[in-house]
Amino acid sequence: MTDGARAGAAAGRESAAGNGRGEDVFILMVEIGRKEDDGLPDGATGAALVCYCAAKDEKAAVDATVQVLREAGLAPLEVESWGTRAEPLGPVDVAADAALFDRALAENAVIVANMTTFTAEDEAPG
Repeated sequence: MTDGARAGAAAGRESAAGNGRGEDVFILMVEIGRKEDDGLPDGATGAALVCYCAAKDEKAAVDATVQVLREAGLAPLEVESWGTRAEPLGPVDVAADAALFDRALAENAVIVANMTTFTAEDEAPG
């Protein structure tokens, strides 16, 4: 991820809901594909990002996350919800990432908490 993508991925965004009012932090797993100048390592075929996004509902969280990632020069392909901070559904250590959840809510931001890149070897049948 380029410096611009990192900055964009953690950037605050405008929201009709306001900062923290009636919002929860949603946990999203986003699969991204390749795009010119996306900042992914040479040989990568894509990546999976775990993102935390403050929003009023899941649709708003997905829409905001996809928008921020596109603005950061990435190519989101698929988004899977892993629940919320209060009710996580995926392999997320809520206690360990408490500061990131707090930051997403306080800054009304999309936070990229983890990135795992894929290579052709990862995708080969085996």
